[in-house]
Amino acid sequence: MFEAIKHNVNTIVGIEIYPIISLLIFFFFFVGLGIWVYGYKKEAIEDMSQIPLND
Repeated sequence: MFEAIKHNVNTIVGIEIYPIISLLIFFFFFVGLGIWVYGYKKEAIEDMSQIPLND
């Protein structure tokens, strides 16, 4: 069964671009997330950290 899947994947033209696109999406998502977290205001983080204790 694996051989049939492997053969079908090898015969598809242009399929080698999909892993590259997936890696780029993954990379840019986490870089963007890191920039967003790093740029978050310290006061907002302090306020959010106190939410569970305010009850």
